[in-house]
Amino acid sequence: MKILVIQQKMIGDVLISSLLCDNLRKAYPNAQIDYMVYESTIAVLQGNTSFDNLILFKEKHQKSKWELYKFLKTIRKEKYDIVIDAYSKLESWLVVLFSGASKKISYLKKGRTFLYTDNIIRQQTPTSNLGLIIEQRLALLDPLQLNIDLITFPEIYVTKEENDFASSLLDSHGLDRSKKTIMLSIIGSSPDKTYPLKYMSELVDFIGDNDNCNILFNYFPKQIEEAKTIFNGCKESTKQKIHFSVLGKNIREFIAIMNQCDMIIGNDGGAINMAKALHKPSYIVFSPWIDKKGWATFEDGINHISLHLNEFKPELFEGKSAKIVKKETKLFYNEFQPELLFPSLQTFLNTHSR
Repeated sequence: MKILVIQQKMIGDVLISSLLCDNLRKAYPNAQIDYMVYESTIAVLQGNTSFDNLILFKEKHQKSKWELYKFLKTIRKEKYDIVIDAYSKLESWLVVLFSGASKKISYLKKGRTFLYTDNIIRQQTPTSNLGLIIEQRLALLDPLQLNIDLITFPEIYVTKEENDFASSLLDSHGLDRSKKTIMLSIIGSSPDKTYPLKYMSELVDFIGDNDNCNILFNYFPKQIEEAKTIFNGCKESTKQKIHFSVLGKNIREFIAIMNQCDMIIGNDGGAINMAKALHKPSYIVFSPWIDKKGWATFEDGINHISLHLNEFKPELFEGKSAKIVKKETKLFYNEFQPELLFPSLQTFLNTHSR
């Protein structure tokens, strides 16, 4: 049996959808399972043995019709029996169409049902603390009627060499390893997913005041000016706890460093999802325009806590669509003062700083 799982999206999605491969491997140990992803996301899949081949959809396949055609021909040659399309956009529709698979599974979308043998209704309300995004992905396995206990927690694998590298890096920067080390996701993937920099400085100060800890900042090199703004906005006593230059050069180095940390706090995004896959406690601040029920995975009020402005000031959202909120993100973010976060953040720190 040959199975193709498609997830052409960002790191968090690719990590979550790897659960499909994990469960397929458990159900069909002798099957060939291939995973189709963007090349930029493969770092979170290293060491995962649930799939046989990574099928990389590259930039050239997007830009050149000839390259795309050649790519589709290679898919056709594989003669897959089952295709699970977790992406369900034009690029994956073409792959599904060319695959020739006898069983093709995806989400129900008007006007596209003819492409698939099984169209799954995407549920809109979570039924457990797994989070809606995980429940939706696992629902794609329903047509296969797998006779297994489903794996529901995505994993990231870190090698001994990577752990040794990260440990040496922290030691070389003088971190006191007897203290808890906290990773802060200080900047989101875009401005409308980034807690205001001034507010983030206040949040960092609160952590520095309330905990005997080492503080690391996670940000992309192109975000260094914003990172410096946050650092400069902190009190001198807090700055002494921040190891600003401890930064991974790539995703695998971030994963290795994160694996040495005790928890993560900050903006929702890929860093949070990777930390969770490393079994690290998380405290997340969601952007006002994001519906947190999708990505508030494993929420239990203890190990994983997430907060949204709507929980504090629901009146601000009355009669406003997500599109309008996104357009006015800055105004909504201004209403999300750090003082609203402090009580639950204090509880989180007390729980995980022992």
